[in-house]
Formats: sequence, structure tokens, C-alpha cells
Amino acid sequence: MARGKAVAIVLSDGERVELERRVRRRKSSHGSARRARIVLLAAEGLSNLAIAEKLGVSRLTVGTWRRRFAAKRLAGLDDEPRPGAPRKIGDDKIAEVVTRTLETMPDDATHWSRRSMARASGISATTVHRIWDAFGLQPHRSATFKLSSDPLFVDKVRDIVGLYLDPPDRALVLCVDEKSQIQALDRTQPMLPMRPGQAERRTHDYKRCGTTTLFAALDVATGAVIASCMRRHRAREFRAFLDAVERAVPADLDIHVVMDNASSHKTKLIRDRFARRPRWHRHFTQTSASWLNQVERFFALLTERQIGRGAHRSTADLEAAIERYVETHNRDPRPFRWTKSADDILAPIERFCQRTLRVHEKVE
Repeated sequence: MARGKAVAIVLSDGERVELERRVRRRKSSHGSARRARIVLLAAEGLSNLAIAEKLGVSRLTVGTWRRRFAAKRLAGLDDEPRPGAPRKIGDDKIAEVVTRTLETMPDDATHWSRRSMARASGISATTVHRIWDAFGLQPHRSATFKLSSDPLFVDKVRDIVGLYLDPPDRALVLCVDEKSQIQALDRTQPMLPMRPGQAERRTHDYKRCGTTTLFAALDVATGAVIASCMRRHRAREFRAFLDAVERAVPADLDIHVVMDNASSHKTKLIRDRFARRPRWHRHFTQTSASWLNQVERFFALLTERQIGRGAHRSTADLEAAIERYVETHNRDPRPFRWTKSADDILAPIERFCQRTLRVHEKVE
């Protein structure tokens, strides 16, 4: 075999089933699951470099486990005995800690801490930490999620993503929304500027100096933004903004508008406006899924770069800062690059729903 050439991996049906089980098994350590993924990817014909980039490990690590599996098959993926005193905690105790962490709660809390688990299991808090670290368990952390209950969820995803990836000819695709209740906040004391070795500092408290609403339409193709600040965000303000958009875009193009399900977007006033203008086409995002509207990303950048750390003594001062940001953005606009197809978006959501259902079926 030529020097440097990766060992070819051919799996039997039994080996493939066992490796896939190790990847899916909740009680497998990160190391064991990662070794199984390396071998499965190697069996698909991927190079060591491609596997390393895909899994975020070194090429040396991939090569090591590839060779060990080729030489010893499944037994080669097990940890070799390490020098030093034998460990005092057996596999049964480790399995007990992992199972208790995943499937139970302490009587006086919503989640386990290292010390409470140590008391319940009869081992040290340091040992609990090592077990949790090996299995990737972090009971102190919690994340949030929200699934849209829109009955037309799939259809709307396909419709809007289709506009992003394959926009119609002779048409503009505009992502429209309003960022409401933007507060003009002034600090109670002067800010201290950044200097070497010290970050910019400001008081934690502030004075409220009024609010404004930013209406914005993002051109998906160019990244340019049409924006207008107004003091309120009713249907009449939204209609006035749509009129401003119509004056700003070429008259010979169709306009496809992506917007959310806010009540001000669906009033009779707005419906009648769209009905009288056949070149305007509405595309509503799913309920509880504003992430599909690209203008939300523009709002996030505006908050990060201008509003979040700014100090504004009046609403007029805040609106002037927003207008400067939009003007600067439009001097060199760059579109956001949408990469995921509708199938790429829907597949993980389907897996999440199925996994959630399985968990609830077990509980019941």
C-alpha cells in the first residue's frame, strides 16, 4: 500500500448496525460516538481530511481510529487500558449516574447539581463532573424552542424559500416588517470611552426619551433597504410605508412581499390596497417563524451596531441615527446569502417532532 493512503473500510451488516447504535445511543460517551462516526464516514469513501473537517477533529485522530478499526474491527474502538491505579468507579455506577441525570429530578429542585448528584449517588462531586463531562451532560443549562402550529407551515416554507433561491423574472422580492417600540435611551451619567486595557463603560440605568417604529423593506437580490421611521405602527402607517416603497421601485416590475402575520398587515385597509394593485403579491411567513423573513437579520445588525450601545436624548436623535445607518448600509449593500433549501429546513424539524413524540410516548 502506498505511503499515506487511507485504509479502505468495508463494513458487514452487523458492524454497521452496531456503529449506528453507538452513534444514536444516549448513554454513549462523546468519544465512543465520534469513533463510530469516523468509521461510518470512512466506509462511505470519505478521505481522512474530509472526515476531519466534517467532525471538527484532527486528521491524525481520524487516521488512528481508521487504522485501529481496520486491524481489530469493533474491538479496536474500545479504550485501551491506561497506566496508573485502576479506577474505583465501575460501569454500573457510571450508568446509574447517567440514567439518574437524564430520567429523574431531585426533590427540591428542577435539575441536578454536582453536589446534589454526589449526595444521591454516594460519590464525590468531582467524579460526577467527570462523568457528566464524558457524556456531554449539562443539567444546569436549558434552551428554549418554539414550533410553529401553522397548518400551512410546509407550504409557506416552500413558497418563501422558493422566492429566495429561484426568484421570478421581472420581479422584486422584498422582505417587509416593522421594528416597533425602539426606545430612545439616554444614560444617567456620561459614558467613559474605551482606552488601552479598559472597555467602554456606561451606567446600568438610563432615561427613557420616547419610542419610534422602523418600517423596512429589504431587497433580497441586492441587500438594499427602503426604510422609514414613524411614531406609531398601525395599518395606516403600514399603508403609507407601502406607498413609499411603490414610489421607490421601478413601475414595470412585479413586487413579491414577504411579511409576517401581524394584525396590521391583514386589515381591510391593507387587503384592499393589495387588491387594487395586481403587480403586488403577498407571501406570509408561518406563525411563530419570523426567522424566515430576511429583514429580521437586518434589524439584528441595526441593533448590534447602532441602537444597542447608543445613547439618544430624544426620539429625533434616535431616528437620525437609524437613518444614518440605513444610508451608510445602502452605499454598499450586500444581500444575505440564503443557502438552505426547503427540504434542508423541514428535515431536522421532522426529526425533532418525531423524537419529541417518542419521548412523550415513553412518559405516558
